[in-house]
Amino acid sequence: MIGSSAIPGVELIGLNRRSDERGWLIELFRSDEPHGGVLPAMAYISQTNPGVVRGPHEHERQTDLFAFLDGRFRVVLWENRPGFPPVREEHVVGAEQPTAIVVPPGVVHAYQNIGQVPATVINLPDQLYAGPGRSQPVDEIRHEADPESPFKVL
Repeated sequence: MIGSSAIPGVELIGLNRRSDERGWLIELFRSDEPHGGVLPAMAYISQTNPGVVRGPHEHERQTDLFAFLDGRFRVVLWENRPGFPPVREEHVVGAEQPTAIVVPPGVVHAYQNIGQVPATVINLPDQLYAGPGRSQPVDEIRHEADPESPFKVL
């Protein structure tokens, strides 16, 4: 059973793996079950090598819908929206616990591959990267250099 989040708008959704003699299938998104109201505008898959951290960053407008299906990842979330209580939390997800995580705008997020082999992450964000035709500024606020960032532990 996947844990829950104390950060408003963040959802952790346990994903069901359906296996048979051919392999397995996991439904990542269904329009009749829009988690957090997220309707994806695009999808991408990335591979992260062991020990590597992606993030920390946040978005002003974009909601991410990450899917962690293989490997082993530590996901760190940090509430950074004005008027919300400060919360920092970590979750371990991946092959042993396939999980989708909805991350709303203003929530700083990072993940680290804590496994021994390269592993993949799928994201179905509700905004296009750099806007239509990649003609707009990227909606990202980076936090790697923030000395107060709780992500310095990664």
